[in-house]
Amino acid sequence: MKTDEGGEGYVHALGNRQVQMIAIGGAIGVGLFLGAGGRLHAAGPALVLSYAAAGLAAFFVMRALGELVLYKPTSGSFVEYAGDFLGPWAAFASGWMYWVNWAFTGIAELTAISTYVGMWAPHFPRWVTALIALASVLVVNLLSVRLFGELEFWFAMLKVLAICAFLVVALALVAFGTSLGGSTAGLGNLVAHGGFFPNGFPVVLMSMQSVIFAYSAIELVGIAAGETKNPRQVIPRAINGVIWRIAIFYVGSVLLLAMVLPWTAYGPGQSPFVTVFAALGAPWAADVMNLIVITAAMSSCNSGLYSTGRILRAMAVKGEAPAFAGKIGSRHVPYGGILITAGVFVAGVVLYYFVPERAFNIATAVASLGVVTTWGTLLMCQIRLREAADKGLLVRPSFRMPGAPYTGWGSLAFLGLVVFLMPFADDDQRVAFFCIPLLVAGIVAGWRIVGSRRSTGTPLDQ
Repeated sequence: MKTDEGGEGYVHALGNRQVQMIAIGGAIGVGLFLGAGGRLHAAGPALVLSYAAAGLAAFFVMRALGELVLYKPTSGSFVEYAGDFLGPWAAFASGWMYWVNWAFTGIAELTAISTYVGMWAPHFPRWVTALIALASVLVVNLLSVRLFGELEFWFAMLKVLAICAFLVVALALVAFGTSLGGSTAGLGNLVAHGGFFPNGFPVVLMSMQSVIFAYSAIELVGIAAGETKNPRQVIPRAINGVIWRIAIFYVGSVLLLAMVLPWTAYGPGQSPFVTVFAALGAPWAADVMNLIVITAAMSSCNSGLYSTGRILRAMAVKGEAPAFAGKIGSRHVPYGGILITAGVFVAGVVLYYFVPERAFNIATAVASLGVVTTWGTLLMCQIRLREAADKGLLVRPSFRMPGAPYTGWGSLAFLGLVVFLMPFADDDQRVAFFCIPLLVAGIVAGWRIVGSRRSTGTPLDQ
């Protein structure tokens, strides 16, 4: 294994097979496996439009990321790019917002795992379930990046197999007009029970925030670039595959869910895929799908610890995070940042204790603010990279964002619309929206502290 040439202290332990699956795993998360049920129940079949629109924005974000990665492969990812193209304050803000994203995503995933396990063991303490799940992925992340990559490979493989199995079964049910759950699978379910927009078009718009969360973690492949062998060959292939994954796994799955059963059959308390297999009268299949959904949530926690560990270390090296976050062990693992995030995951169990019925939605709504910030940062950095190239200050990579700069500005406008709509949606999104001033105040205060510490040469955690 080769040590990172950039002096970051990492090893290039991730191969093409693992990076491809990390990209797939990032594109298939618990936002689809669990969240799609509640969104279908709220928006009806028209939810597929939300997934298509957000998926298009996600594709442009990934292509922007790809161009940046080929310009400068680094585990600091968009934090490094923000510093290069937008300024040190942007690197600080985007880094901490990305951490907020994963901190609350981890809380949501642990909540989801507790919910899924509750299907089999309703009386087992759910906080114990969450802690066991966290301990498992924490050990994996602290041991080695190779072990992380291997575990994530198999996590992603299970998710892909589960989605593919559902797609095959659902297509067969629709093609043969199978009766299940008191209804008949087919195109008719898209317009029955109130029509394609049973609750109106505004509800579809209001679902955008949760759909954005469903696409979160697709940027993980960019962070993995710093520990990837031959990133200039591997990363473009991984990124190019995102668009068909979005089309098939997300848009295709939601469309088939709406055709197999009426949208009224789904709800927020159960994975929609489990709902379908339970309606088929195959409890063993529902159990298998429930196990895979647990795996998906574990995968997300695993990825969250991995990515935040690298991002916090990149910031700690610059004095923008506690010095402990910069600690790296003999196994070339940034254990300081990983442990900081794990500590927040543990604190998140308290949220579930007080508001168990709303913890998942509140956590995902707050996490989506971090997703929007990360995506917006990548888009702005690509725009600045292109401007610098036009001035002859640098050479753009051959792997470029299509339609730039118009696609970049259009995607930024879309992200702005998502945030603007949040206070007009449900109570959980309103809670997240009104956290924005607190987050801004915290980042501004943190940036001032960093500035004052730098002027006196004092480490951030003293």
